[in-house]
Amino acid sequence: MSRPGWHVLHTSEALMLMRQTPPWFDVAVSVELPLADPLRLAHQIRQDMWRAVQTVRGFSPVIRVEPCEAGLRVTAGGRVAGRVPGNLEPKIAAVLEDEAKRSRWLRHAAPRKASLS
Repeated sequence: MSRPGWHVLHTSEALMLMRQTPPWFDVAVSVELPLADPLRLAHQIRQDMWRAVQTVRGFSPVIRVEPCEAGLRVTAGGRVAGRVPGNLEPKIAAVLEDEAKRSRWLRHAAPRKASLS
């Protein structure tokens, strides 16, 4: 399900979706979510985060998804070429805290049921 231009890094600890390698966070916000398909979830979050911060010059998104007690810990943010705007972290946090978006992400990334056919 990887899209052209996006790098997916699978490790034993986490999945990372990034535009550029190596991944790093100049700005990052974390949230815990229920279990879901990590790659589908990462792509959904990346899309909404990008829509919210696409005017930030030199921004390159990074999404990290790792298991935690509550299900998954998602860290969203990325690197910024140049100065990090002071309003960037609150914009990303607003995306992650939006209940309507979370609900859509989790519906889209719900674990697929095995078919008996």
